[in-house]
Amino acid sequence: MSQAELPIVLTIDIGSSSVRTAAIDRRGRVIDRCGAVQAHRLRAPEPGAAEADAEQLIRRTMSCIDAAVDGLGRRVPDVSAVGVTTLVSNLVGIDREGRALTPLYTYADTRAEADARRLREELDEEQVHDRTGCRLHTSYLPARLHWLRRTRAADFAGVDRWVTIGELLSLRLLGRTAVSHSVASWSGLLDRRRMEWDQPLLDRLQVSPHQLSGLVDIAEPFVGMAGRYAKRWPALRDVPWFPAIGDGAAANIGCGCVSPRRLALSVGTSSALRLVTEQPPERLPWGLWCYCVDRKRALPGGALTEGGNLYAWARQVLQLGRPERIEQKLAAMTPDSHGLTVLPFLSGERSPGWAGHARGAFQGVTVSTTALDLLRAALEAVALRLAIVFEELARLSGNVEAVVAGGGAISRSPAWLQMMADAFGRPISATETVETTCRGVGLLALESLGVLDGPLEEIALLPGRIFEPVAEHHAIYRRALERQRWLYDELVANREAEE
Repeated sequence: MSQAELPIVLTIDIGSSSVRTAAIDRRGRVIDRCGAVQAHRLRAPEPGAAEADAEQLIRRTMSCIDAAVDGLGRRVPDVSAVGVTTLVSNLVGIDREGRALTPLYTYADTRAEADARRLREELDEEQVHDRTGCRLHTSYLPARLHWLRRTRAADFAGVDRWVTIGELLSLRLLGRTAVSHSVASWSGLLDRRRMEWDQPLLDRLQVSPHQLSGLVDIAEPFVGMAGRYAKRWPALRDVPWFPAIGDGAAANIGCGCVSPRRLALSVGTSSALRLVTEQPPERLPWGLWCYCVDRKRALPGGALTEGGNLYAWARQVLQLGRPERIEQKLAAMTPDSHGLTVLPFLSGERSPGWAGHARGAFQGVTVSTTALDLLRAALEAVALRLAIVFEELARLSGNVEAVVAGGGAISRSPAWLQMMADAFGRPISATETVETTCRGVGLLALESLGVLDGPLEEIALLPGRIFEPVAEHHAIYRRALERQRWLYDELVANREAEE
């Protein structure tokens, strides 16, 4: 704490499995004992649902801010800004007083699959993808809003505004709100070239632009906290509160991937591969999306709904015991030695095929198949799906020099990291900093304040443990990928064509 270089940024990260706060100094270092974490779980009140209580998330966030302020102690006045990052593609309807009227719907909710399919039938999806950088899929807001209007008509009609959890936090604490281009780019409703709401989509969905927040760049903060919160945290009353940015954008910056040469692999609850470019790609590959960091920096990539959630699900269902023991056994196994071919789709497919109806499958199970075989096969399946995304992004970049891995799920499993390196056929550097998302939003806030201790590309770099690919294992995984592609065609692609 005594070695922290001023100024300090307080960061808030509202994720899909936890809320956390951290304090970041001028050199991008996470300050010890100045943060907090509160776990939460998404609810599934019916098949396909993945939602949360927005008000409960706000309360958890405030509790984490309390803990961070307590941890900073007499150094609270050194906080020069607050940076916020959140899970993306989330949505909650509020009334005129700002009260939540609906649950917080998340990207993992698949109940809008029929609505996504209908929109694909009625609209030119290639044009939508080109304009917004997003497919017509359950993880984005066009399908979600269509589903809400169709199945929750009274709720839909009663909503004054549609906001994200970051906007709701701003409304509570600051009395006003806006949405960053970063968060809006994950909605599927933002024109990625004009940086404004996509009017043709809003017209089709019967949503007025006035029902959405105004768009701002990430460097445009609010200053001045609402009354009772100014009393609760007086030292934060007049500091700049920057608009929330997408957690994926923050993770890229936080692990040092701020140029097309460095590709970020994030595996938390879900998983993604992303790179930062100075200009959005003119022609976006069909299997990828394109979000943004800010008005100038684009963020092309691809994502799977599965990541740490698949690992957690398998551990619970298969009753595998202590993580340390599991890790030892996983590391001792030969790649693809289980004879299984797996489609790891617990909540539909995102990249690269975007088949919302896709479901998980294990093929090749016999009486000799063990619980550990099933887990290893599932983790390898995620690595193989990400390898497809990696190849598309590498072609888009043309010059990937490094792959940097971060995120809570992957940082706890060296065995899984080795699977990734072998599947990609590339070395992977695993960052030692767990708080990459908080670090990233802190660095962007410092950049906006103009007080970074050097160029962002240099300050953001982190040391990491290198996982080298094994050529023999890479060859094994190429064959396994061909089997997975065949199973995907049989169970997913051909079924969609028949429908």
